Formats: sequence, C-alpha cells, structure tokens
Amino acid sequence: MAIRFDNRRQAGEVLATKLTTYADRPDVLVLALPRGGVPVGFALAYALHVSFDVFLVRKLGVPGHEELAMGAIASGGVRVLNTEIIHLLNIPDALIDLVAAQEQREIDRRERQYRDGRPAPAILGQTVILVDDGLATGATMRAAATAVRHSQPARLIIAVPTAAPETCVALQEEADEVICAMTPEPFYAVGLWYADFTQVTDAEVRDLLARAARLSHAVGPPREERTPTTLK
Repeated sequence: MAIRFDNRRQAGEVLATKLTTYADRPDVLVLALPRGGVPVGFALAYALHVSFDVFLVRKLGVPGHEELAMGAIASGGVRVLNTEIIHLLNIPDALIDLVAAQEQREIDRRERQYRDGRPAPAILGQTVILVDDGLATGATMRAAATAVRHSQPARLIIAVPTAAPETCVALQEEADEVICAMTPEPFYAVGLWYADFTQVTDAEVRDLLARAARLSHAVGPPREERTPTTLK
C-alpha cells in the first residue's frame, strides 16, 4: 500500500519537489481549485516562491441528473459546454442558461468572499500550474483546464499529489504537462491517501489567499528560510 500524506500542506510540499524547474519564476502562477486544493496549492507556491491564487469552476449538472455534466463555468466568465451530452438529451439553450446563472451566482459569491476585493490574476501568457488535492474521475479538473485554456496561458501544467492512474493518463490530453506525485492502485478515493483529510472551510481559503497576497508584497528572508508553520 502506498504511503499516505500527513495532510494537504505536506502533500503540497511533496508536490513541489516534482516541480522545482518552475521555482522563482515571475511568469509562473499556481491556481488551486477550492476548497481542498487550496492548502496544497498554497504550500506548493510557497515552496517554489511563485504567485498563488484560486480558480473557481462549477459543474453544470443536467437537471434531475446533476451528477451528469452538460458543461462547466469558471472564473472570468468562461463557459465550457459538453455538446455531446446536450445534443443527446436535447437540452434547450434556456435550460443551460438557467443552470449556468445559478452556478454563476455561487462563483460570484465565492469570488467576493475569498478575494476581499482583490482582482483575479491575469492568465494570458503565464505558465499556469493548476492544482487540486487529488483526482478520482478528473471531471472538475478537466473542466478547469479547458477554462484556463480559454484565457491563453503560455503553458498549462496539471499537478496533484495523488490520482487514479487512468485519470492521470487521460488528463495528458488536457495540459502541456501532468504531474501526479502518487498514483496508487487500486485508488478508490482521494481521502484514503491522507492521514488528515479534514474538510477545508471557506474561512481557511480566505485566510490563505490573504496570506498569499501579503507575501507577494512583502520583503522577507530568502525562500529557504520561510516555513508555512501554521497551515492546517
């Protein structure tokens, strides 16, 4: 059996050892998927000494069968539709717009709560590392990667501490590079590979984003002397 991560912070630190080529680069931006990916992404960005933020994405579930995605919307007003599902089920545009409006309200709520008035980062021309705490089916990450592509990054990397092996392989089509630090078999669920998989709260996301904003403006000790000791 594969070794489990202590917690999301430690998982981010381990992930950073796989991405050292991106350290100390002003063109690198780590974007984490809330909420579970945020402590991972913060620790990763901290270790690499690069910019950090969140990327909000919401699945557009088929009404009555919400587990089935007819598309997704993401930060920046990006909408990605699964035309195959839409045509197969003959879903009208009005219904898509209704579900998208509902999910957009949740994205707007989280943007206000998490950013506290700070603008979303520019993605155009950046090297983006898209992070979550793990991947089972990879559906949300696939939607996020597609949405990030719409904003034209120079390069897109998907990076996670743990993933189902087949999902890690499948996502190779969605990014320039995919880093899965651990791909245990059988996988079952993301939470199995963490000793502490406590749910991340909105307050914790807000706190980590605020800390990242302060660090980006602070003049402090060299990167190797900085240790995020209070992450949970």
